[in-house]
Amino acid sequence: MKKGTSLFLLVLYCVFCMVMTPNQASAYIDPSTTTFIIQAAIGLVVAIAAGVSIYWRKAKKKINKVVGKEEASKDESDDLEDL
Repeated sequence: MKKGTSLFLLVLYCVFCMVMTPNQASAYIDPSTTTFIIQAAIGLVVAIAAGVSIYWRKAKKKINKVVGKEEASKDESDDLEDL
């Protein structure tokens, strides 16, 4: 099959699928399903935030190492001993 023929068949299939699908769906979304969707969305946001946080700290540490700055952060236990 030539490239143009397979592209034409793909477009024809997409048009056929759009014509054959109904315009309106009479469906009911259960409240528990909605809660599950909200929980999944929140979990996704938290996972992305955790990943960004981890890689941000790693990048910051490497940049500080290249620039020559030492980390100024101390443990909280060291701060309490100074008091």
